[in-house]
Amino acid sequence: MRRKLGLAAALVVALAVAGYAQKPDFSGTWTPDVDPNAAAAPAGGGGGGRGMGGGPMTVKQTGDSIAVERQGRNGATTTTYKTDGSEFEVAGRGGAMMKANAKWDGSKLVITTKTDNGDQVQTWSMADGKLTIERQGQNGPVKTVYKKTT
Repeated sequence: MRRKLGLAAALVVALAVAGYAQKPDFSGTWTPDVDPNAAAAPAGGGGGGRGMGGGPMTVKQTGDSIAVERQGRNGATTTTYKTDGSEFEVAGRGGAMMKANAKWDGSKLVITTKTDNGDQVQTWSMADGKLTIERQGQNGPVKTVYKKTT
């Protein structure tokens, strides 16, 4: 009986460690990885570099939060997301406060922001050393792939 209990405990610990290990570290400075073929697309398409940010950003990740700093017209702005699934406030355009939550879905981070125009959802994932952020909002899906610069 003790042996079975010990094996069960070891399995629980192994699964917990594996679940924790699935969460990537998004820390670093990221720049959009521009597809050279995309430049040939007609003007006015996609809008991937506008809206919820498609430019360079610096990410600082701790155990329970992610801080994202972006450069804007009026200097740097930082948005900090709690990653425990709880609701918190973030500043939107013009300083308006919005409700948001961020939670892990396996190895992906899903950030949902409630706006007057409906929910905006960002899904962050890592593959082959690149960060992909897929955004779903009122204007449809937008996908930006980033390469790490530092």
